[in-house]
Amino acid sequence: MTGTATRYLYLVRHGEALPDESGLTEKGRRQAVLLGQRLRDVPFSAVHHGPLPRAAQTASLIGEQLNGIPLQVSEVAGDYVPDVPERDELPADSADFLLRFVDRFTAEERERGPVLARQALERFTGPVDGEEARHELVVTHNFLIGWLVRHAMDAPKWRWLGLNHGNAALTVVRYAPGRPSSVLFHNDMRHLPAELRWTGFPPELHI
Repeated sequence: MTGTATRYLYLVRHGEALPDESGLTEKGRRQAVLLGQRLRDVPFSAVHHGPLPRAAQTASLIGEQLNGIPLQVSEVAGDYVPDVPERDELPADSADFLLRFVDRFTAEERERGPVLARQALERFTGPVDGEEARHELVVTHNFLIGWLVRHAMDAPKWRWLGLNHGNAALTVVRYAPGRPSSVLFHNDMRHLPAELRWTGFPPELHI
C-alpha cells in the first residue's frame, strides 16, 4: 500500500503591486527575483499561483530562478475573503472593527470566498500520498496566507483576520504524517535588503 509523506507548503505573497494592480512595481519585480534566488535549491514539485496579474507575474519571476518547475494557475490560490465571522465568534473588544472590515466586501465576495477557502484546505494542506516528501510553492495573497496559517495552528476560523504578510515574504508550513501541522517560519524577509522589506504594511508596522 502507498504510504503518506510530509508536505512542505511554501506560501508567498505577491511582490509590491502597481497602484492599479495591473502588475508589479520595479520594487516588486526585484522582490520576486530575490525570493526566487533564495528558493532555487528547493526541490519543488510545482508552483501554484493565483490568476491576478500581480500573483502571476510574481510566480513567473520566481519560476525563472527555479530551473523549469511548472507554473500552475489556480483559482483557489487567488484573492478572496476566506471566512465571514459572526459577531459572537469574535472578541468583544475588536468585533466592531473586524466586522466593519469584512463588510467592505460585496455579498457575492462574502459568499464565494469561503467556498474557495475550503477547496484551498483540501488542495494544499495535510500530508501527501507516497513515500517522498513534497515541496509545493503557492504564490498568493495576504488573506489566503492568513487563512492557511491559522488552520495550521488550529486557530478559530476568524483568526485569518489580523495575520498580515509582507510582499514577497515567505512562510513555510510542515504537514508530517501522525503529527500536528507546524509553522516553521512566518513572514520571513531575510532574502530582501532593508529597502525592499515591509512593503504592503503601513509605516508604523515597519520593524
